[in-house]
Amino acid sequence: MPGRDLHTRVVGWLKVVLPLAALVILSTLFLLSDRIDPNAAIPYAEVDVEDLANDPRMSAPAYAGTTADGAGITLSASSVRPASEELGASAESVAARVETPDGQRIDIAAASAALDDADGVLSLSGGVTLETEAGYRVETDGMTARLDRTLVESASPVVVTAPMGDIRADSFAITQDAADPSAYLLVFKGGVKLVYQPGGQAP
Repeated sequence: MPGRDLHTRVVGWLKVVLPLAALVILSTLFLLSDRIDPNAAIPYAEVDVEDLANDPRMSAPAYAGTTADGAGITLSASSVRPASEELGASAESVAARVETPDGQRIDIAAASAALDDADGVLSLSGGVTLETEAGYRVETDGMTARLDRTLVESASPVVVTAPMGDIRADSFAITQDAADPSAYLLVFKGGVKLVYQPGGQAP
């Protein structure tokens, strides 16, 4: 039939014309596209490769985990470098948050820190501050925090601003209550001195 023959011829022509048109379009795109200059550097890729090789580090790292007693730990730092030993790392401008299962939040900030991978201990130094939602602010030279369970402690003298006044102590610790595993204790040790402020809340 004439109509069917015409349809067959049109389909046959399209099978030839469409692939050719596609080739022409692709060729035009390649011809009109900008040439790549292999010598042109990426503007924001200003990396000192030699310096990075001599001093390997990671910028703005973050870590999140959960302790055996169910507390959540998050860590961040401005930079982290491998330690000189086989294991571990050192970090600068460290911020840590511990969220206990009973809903308490503890925020820690330090100028620097060292991580002992083998023992799971984070040693904070260079001036450390710790703040709790209960209104305690602890300042000390150094502090350690376990990554496998909730235990934050300092063997250095601490200065504490608390709801009931100011506290001075030779050391302190935040740990899980052995008598009630769902509770956590803030303990001050060694020559504890409290300067009570009237109107303050009892601990």
